[in-house]
Amino acid sequence: MSREFQHILRILGTDLEGTLKLNFALANINGIGISLANVIIRKANIDPETRVGFLSESDAEKLEDILNNLTKYGIPSWMYNRAKDTETGKDLHLVGADLDLRIKTDIEEMKDIKSWRGYRHAYGLRVRGQHTKTTGRAGKAMGVKKKEIKREAP
Repeated sequence: MSREFQHILRILGTDLEGTLKLNFALANINGIGISLANVIIRKANIDPETRVGFLSESDAEKLEDILNNLTKYGIPSWMYNRAKDTETGKDLHLVGADLDLRIKTDIEEMKDIKSWRGYRHAYGLRVRGQHTKTTGRAGKAMGVKKKEIKREAP
């Protein structure tokens, strides 16, 4: 039973490197972490030590099916990344571009309702309660530029 090695495998719109172990490769998909990847591999009955390049076509399809239907396979809702979605009220798990789009719309909604987090996002400030007096200064203009000082001094 010789299997052909695939250097790149595409799952859920993400290219996965064939040399990586399955759990680390699945964690490269946006919205999936290591612990969720381990649960998915266990539900698919695939050896965790398998490299992505040696996956059969049926195994890849099974992984995609599990990722698209987590509730059908009995994965607990506390592992989802979208508990009680504001639009539907259901527990969802979003991956890839869907997750990116939903995060952007959430931030825009916070800006529109003028919540404190929305205000912080709008002005480019730290959102999660970090100190800003001495940290987070990179990328912003602070004080007088050195070139102007050298030009003025004879």
